[in-house]
Amino acid sequence: MKSTIENLGPTRVRLAIEVPWGDLDHAFGEVYKELGRQVKVPGFRPGKVPNRILDQRVGRPVVLEQVVQHAVPEVYSEVVRENQVRPLSQPDVEVTRIDDGDTLAFTAEVDVAPQLELPELDSLAVTVDDVEVTDEEIDTQVSTMRERFAMLTGVERAAEDGDFVSIDLVATLDGAELEDGSTSGMSYEVGTGTLMDGLDEAVRGLSADESATFTSPLLSGDNAGEAAEVTVTVRSVKTKELPELDDEFASTASEFDTLEELRGDVRTRLSRVKVLQQGSQARDKLVEQLLETIEVPVPEKLVERELEWRTRAMEQELAQAGMDWDAYFSAAGVDSREAYDADMKSNVENAVRTQFVLDAIADAREVTVDNDDLSAQIMAQAQRNRVSPEQYAQQLQQGNNIADFVADVRRTKALAQLLEQTTITDASGNAVDLEALAPKTVRAAESAEDEDAAESVEETPAEAEAPAVDEAPVDEAPVEETPKAKKKAAPKKKAAAAAEDDAEA
Repeated sequence: MKSTIENLGPTRVRLAIEVPWGDLDHAFGEVYKELGRQVKVPGFRPGKVPNRILDQRVGRPVVLEQVVQHAVPEVYSEVVRENQVRPLSQPDVEVTRIDDGDTLAFTAEVDVAPQLELPELDSLAVTVDDVEVTDEEIDTQVSTMRERFAMLTGVERAAEDGDFVSIDLVATLDGAELEDGSTSGMSYEVGTGTLMDGLDEAVRGLSADESATFTSPLLSGDNAGEAAEVTVTVRSVKTKELPELDDEFASTASEFDTLEELRGDVRTRLSRVKVLQQGSQARDKLVEQLLETIEVPVPEKLVERELEWRTRAMEQELAQAGMDWDAYFSAAGVDSREAYDADMKSNVENAVRTQFVLDAIADAREVTVDNDDLSAQIMAQAQRNRVSPEQYAQQLQQGNNIADFVADVRRTKALAQLLEQTTITDASGNAVDLEALAPKTVRAAESAEDEDAAESVEETPAEAEAPAVDEAPVDEAPVEETPKAKKKAAPKKKAAAAAEDDAEA
């Protein structure tokens, strides 16, 4: 078998392959076996029809066509392995010659990973923000805790901003009540503007059992964009009473006896979070530096396929949320479809460049992935996705994503090793403690109280994400009695947040 490789560009090659007829014996055998089961010839048992009779019955061109379809993928794969070609997509194959009894020739054009010239990587340096916790940040966290322990008390007056009202809503269009257009007993904080346009203006000044009608555009459904008449009825008005910030509050809201001890604990947690943020920031800045230093060509077809896939996935998410593109753009603050597409393309191109760079670094440093690496990453990703490690591994297998997962683990490991050798300083010029950024095995939170300060997942410098601290939504209704145990409030997830994942590859 003969093969040659022609570079059509930095990310595309053409393989020209000639296969001697003798190398096609296996393909002929499989084709004749299948035809023998399908073609019935009088006087011959199924599967016992001679090959020359099959050629006569179905025609030699049909036999050759099926042989080509059977042989080309196997031959192509063998040539790719022998020449260490790294294809990024399915090839475009063209059969150029079939000399019956002599030679099969074909070409295969395919996108490949580019060959990158890596700079010296032994003297990399990045600067990250200082770890500094301000009194204002502590005040914000303590205020959030205080909000969680607020009490709601009924009042006999008209609703004002900051009040919590129980409301009934009925939406009509052209005089007909909309399907799923009514609700009752909904709790809403006046003045937040989180539900629908015009609601705050209608509710302000209403007392219990009073109603008002306003016009608001529909955000989803078959009538999205049309203006509906909405009648709101206030059933009760309650005001929020915050507890005093004193030692009694500290002992109620935490395991600490004094407010000073509580604030000290908040400061410690915020410091831990900012150390993790330093690791995340160092990772991102190191990747940015590599992309600025290394010239990385990007296959256009690969980007186009990824954009098409992400667009289809986004359309499915919007359909499940009952939204269209215009409603999504409005909720996400996106100016236009053109702006969205341009931003998406930039994200995809950067993600592809990052993969190429990390693959090249992993190759140059001969980074390997062992079972411990895979197990650690499966456990970390499973915890992020709120499933068991067994379930996550099963999802990888069912989706045929194991090879991609292994490649991602290898890239992560290469970046983690490179980050360990990078000089990291903070904005004040102080060296950052690399021990705090070193790869760690999967661990639980240091204590139950640390759940508000850090996620209990495996963190490596290459993938550490800054966890949120006590990020309770401002529109979450306070409890009406003192809770028996402290619980972590979960922020509400808006449909518009779905596109944030587009920044990852």
